[in-house]
Amino acid sequence: MWHSTAIPAIDVASGMTRILKLARTLTAGIALLSAASIHAADRVAAKPDWSTDDMPSQHGRIALVTGGTSGMGYEDALALARAGAEVVIAARNPERGAEAVARIHKAVPAAKVQFEPVDLADLSSVRGLAERLNRRLPRLDVLINNASIMSPPERGTSSEGFELQLATNYLGHFALTGLLVPLLRESEDARVVSVSSIAAARGVMNFDDLQSEQAYNPFGAYAQSKLAILHWAFALQERSDAAGWGIRSIAAHPGVAVTELIARGPGLDSEFGKRWALDRDKYHSAAQGALSTLYAATAPEAMGGAYYGPTGEEQKRGPLGFADTPPAATNEADAERLWGLSEQLTGVRYP
Repeated sequence: MWHSTAIPAIDVASGMTRILKLARTLTAGIALLSAASIHAADRVAAKPDWSTDDMPSQHGRIALVTGGTSGMGYEDALALARAGAEVVIAARNPERGAEAVARIHKAVPAAKVQFEPVDLADLSSVRGLAERLNRRLPRLDVLINNASIMSPPERGTSSEGFELQLATNYLGHFALTGLLVPLLRESEDARVVSVSSIAAARGVMNFDDLQSEQAYNPFGAYAQSKLAILHWAFALQERSDAAGWGIRSIAAHPGVAVTELIARGPGLDSEFGKRWALDRDKYHSAAQGALSTLYAATAPEAMGGAYYGPTGEEQKRGPLGFADTPPAATNEADAERLWGLSEQLTGVRYP
């Protein structure tokens, strides 16, 4: 004869709780494995000969390009306008801004393009631009952090006293992007594309002398600013994923492109400028250098958290693809330390 034994209610409840916890743990594990599999499956290499002819229509999208009055920034703005985007060029010089807008209108009569003044080395100017855009725009779909200065011979400082390359190339963009996150979150496919450099591979985050006050090396400071951009681009993607912002943060570099950076930085008469001039025929044009940025900004398959650039010899030029990430840019402790310092220095905290 079988005898039934009553199981105390408290034991049933305890057992069910353990089962539910185990089920949640297994479900979470399966979800993580699935996400990892999807992520790996989605790692589709860029079409090596990708060009602006491959860009999807940008009609209905709004893009902001910093430093868009010349060089690769101008090529970014031109290509986006040609594809139908509404483009805002942000840079320091209103006269050059008007010239850039006129050139784009000449090439693309129906272009929707305008200029907004900003000095990335002046955080009050950065805040002013962000306030104007937050008031006027319904959303922001693409933000290309392109503006840059390279290796001025003498150490300069920003309005806040920061080393000029770190301020212009990195801190100004960090602040601008943070202030524009609300607009980016209004987009169904927000992209933040930040332009680094192959020089980042030589960069070191010198937290003991971040502003090069003790010793200034023009190229070392430039490399540090471009390494900082990589740290930030990757960390921004992690935060977007964690907070559900829906922003794709992507880094890109142009290889070596013929732009005005050398003339405005070390100078064409410098030793670096003379060496560069001898080899300039081997390098990308500004339009070619812009392709990695435009791919990141427009290609449906461009991945958040990725780094794109030329894949030829020393990544100076060649077919488009995944760029080599410098080992220093994978140091998560440095990335977190830099993020905290950047919020302190700029006074901008991401939402």
